[in-house]
Amino acid sequence: MLLARERVRGRVRVEGIVQGVGFRPFVHALATREGLTGFVANDPGGVSIEVEGRQASVAAFLARLEPEAPPLVVIERVQHEWIPVRGEVDFAIVASQTVGERATPVSPDVATCPDCLREMFDPGDRRWHYAFTNCTNCGPRFTIVRDVPYDRVATTMAGFAMCTDCASEYRDPSDRRFHAEPISCPACGPRLSLLDGAGRALPGDPVRSAVALLAAGAILAIKGLGGYHLAAIADHEKTVAMLRARKHREDKPFAVMAADLVAARELAEIGALEERILGGARRPIVLCRRRPAAALAMAVAPGNRFIGLMLPYTPLHHLIGRGLGKPVVLTSGNVSEEPIAYRDEDAFARLGGIADFFLTHDRPIHVRTDDSVVRVTRARETPVRRARGYAPQPILLPWPSPRHILACGGELKNTFCLVRGRHAFLSPHVGDLENFETLRAFTDGIAHCSRIFDIAPDVVAHDLHPEYRSTKHALEMEGVERIAVQHHHAHVAACLGDNGVEGPVIGVAFDGLGYGVDGTLWGGEFLIADLTGFERVGYLEPVPMPGGTQAIREPWRMAAVYLDRAYAGEPPLNLEVAARNRRAWPMVIRLARTGVHAPLTSSVGRLFDALAAILGVRDTLHYEGQAAVELEQRADPHERGAYSAAFNMTAPHVLQGADLVRAAVDDLSVGVAPEIVAARFHNGVARAVVAVASVIRSHSGLDTVALSGGVFQNTLLIERTADGLEQAGFRVLTHHRVPANDGGISFGQAVVAATQVRRSIMNSGA
Repeated sequence: MLLARERVRGRVRVEGIVQGVGFRPFVHALATREGLTGFVANDPGGVSIEVEGRQASVAAFLARLEPEAPPLVVIERVQHEWIPVRGEVDFAIVASQTVGERATPVSPDVATCPDCLREMFDPGDRRWHYAFTNCTNCGPRFTIVRDVPYDRVATTMAGFAMCTDCASEYRDPSDRRFHAEPISCPACGPRLSLLDGAGRALPGDPVRSAVALLAAGAILAIKGLGGYHLAAIADHEKTVAMLRARKHREDKPFAVMAADLVAARELAEIGALEERILGGARRPIVLCRRRPAAALAMAVAPGNRFIGLMLPYTPLHHLIGRGLGKPVVLTSGNVSEEPIAYRDEDAFARLGGIADFFLTHDRPIHVRTDDSVVRVTRARETPVRRARGYAPQPILLPWPSPRHILACGGELKNTFCLVRGRHAFLSPHVGDLENFETLRAFTDGIAHCSRIFDIAPDVVAHDLHPEYRSTKHALEMEGVERIAVQHHHAHVAACLGDNGVEGPVIGVAFDGLGYGVDGTLWGGEFLIADLTGFERVGYLEPVPMPGGTQAIREPWRMAAVYLDRAYAGEPPLNLEVAARNRRAWPMVIRLARTGVHAPLTSSVGRLFDALAAILGVRDTLHYEGQAAVELEQRADPHERGAYSAAFNMTAPHVLQGADLVRAAVDDLSVGVAPEIVAARFHNGVARAVVAVASVIRSHSGLDTVALSGGVFQNTLLIERTADGLEQAGFRVLTHHRVPANDGGISFGQAVVAATQVRRSIMNSGA
């Protein structure tokens, strides 16, 4: 038995997010306080530690290692063993080990910490107003990493030689910047430049001049952490409208940056959880209910009761926010539907026709990363777009995958997912794979993440749709096993994986559409599903989509189909939607009835489109899902009445969407307000889910329901649906780490593939 005073040596391996987050300096300080000798080093798998000293001191070190770790550290596993004593005289941080299998996660980018902010706004500090101030607790991480281990030479800071003062801080174990890899100051670090549209540098302080230009109504392209933003003063109607016109973004809401929480509260109603998220280290865009008197141009978020609100997350943002004293539109630096620009030459080429001036700098961005978007639903943070601040922090699987997996995701809101062991690395939001730039971002992202996480996929998961570019990429890969995962099964599996549940469950997947196993377009599905397979036990009655994708862009076409179905070809003659589209209406009905260029779909998203057109909300779309988003905005949240829809009591349970449309039109015809009709429709869909799930439970015995798909990003719908299910005695699973929309598809594909591979190996006895 070891005595408390006996000298011992322990070897410790720590895995998780432990590089670039101040963990080695923390270990050094802790070991020094305990009077221990030894060393700490980064290695490709995490952090290696050897500590030597009295038994009691080593035990105290081990006991304090996890609970006292810095705030950005995420420890997944600690392994410890006793080794022979070596008799060292001090404790050191030694050079990183670069040989071996890479398995350490990389930290997401982190918002500027309070300590750095205090220095930035202290006139006596050498980093006063320095736009690249950071320390081990904050600043760039993923966006500057070229390789691992995470050391300065493997980042885009490699080209900036530290000055004497920074080098002293970097080497001082007692300093907050001890081994802070992006460390810099005005004497040695990156610098800002303000350029005009022709690329000529303007004189004067770049930030002060940029603030003056914004105040005067100019549109600026500003280089941030993961790419360029387009910025404009948010209370100037003409300027915001001009930004919309130049960006070709007609209606989709813009994000707004407020200088601080006080300013944010003047713009939106912010609850306690929204406040914590806004002010936290991740700093996403948070969807909050807009105050009626908010000093914002109507063009910021036309027709929307919510605004995407954010607080500054870089020193440059803080300088602009405080200098301007007004909210700023801060939207992705791109033309509509293109990926965010992040390389300087590309930004000038693509944004030159939008921005009047460019506020840029000379620190390269290695990884393009857009802002994350979240909202609070049922008192829980729910991701809408997972990117900066969240990615690439891995999502832990409940069991390790025996093989490396790449899941390629879908076509819209694309992400990809790489799996190694228990780590599922969900990429930042890539976007819609509809143009070359986005497709290149997809392939470049896979290559980069595969390299830094040392993942060579031997299994590739993909969607069933043969024309998805992500599917084509998977089919073009050589030397891999391919696993096709049906779109809505992937949605449900993503929800299961998000909650650490294997199933089986009753899965409800409502979205725009996805390729079904029968060749039709699904989108209103009731599945009995687990992580290996599914059975389709119910669905919304399929209807034609006259004109194919044209019916997605023009919701009035779906209104025509549903009215024709609801009233057996004789809908009321006084409907405004028919009058507005009288010229093409007969042709659309003809296409629907003959089935010519009118594929069948069970999509709940298209049902929402139909009602939106009937209520006069929108006949044509300017962005994906717009009609459904605006229909939710129209609904009166206080209305509790609901429409009813029939469905087959025996499987398959076919739900009659036309019943909901007929009830809505009947209400309209007697003068019921559109806001009430919209609410009763939402409530009717929610009650239909509860009713169908209850029948499925009666013959399956399953009492857990997983809700997924883009339609369930509708806060009113998911709250009414989940509440109704819980009142009926169900356990309800919803998303909280990955998006319910197609941004979570790749994660669903990944967990299905990992489970199938694992069970296949177990069954084979290998």
